[in-house]
Amino acid sequence: MATSEKLLEIAVKAGDDKRAEDILAMDVRQISILADYFVVMHGNSEKQVQAIADEIIDQVHKAGLKVNRVEGRESAKWLLIDLGEIIVHVFHYSERSFYNLEKLWSDAPLVDITDMV
Repeated sequence: MATSEKLLEIAVKAGDDKRAEDILAMDVRQISILADYFVVMHGNSEKQVQAIADEIIDQVHKAGLKVNRVEGRESAKWLLIDLGEIIVHVFHYSERSFYNLEKLWSDAPLVDITDMV
């Protein structure tokens, strides 16, 4: 399995394990040089957002892979986890609709993640 697909599966499963809601993955390879995939999910409290992000980071490290950067820890309203080929956005539910990344990146096809959750 290629690294980006492995990271995608790790991020989706880790988010699902911490009860992240409305998890979706977008294939941005054809429209962005930033990453192969964007993963978007949300939690219902700042504590849950933090727990989701921590679980993703822990699982990436357990797989022997690298977390490049984490942004937004201080507010826990929108955490961005840069995994290189994958960018994971963990939102507080109130922030997700405000930023509406799904609409912003609507040209990106959605990835079927049903086997990962």
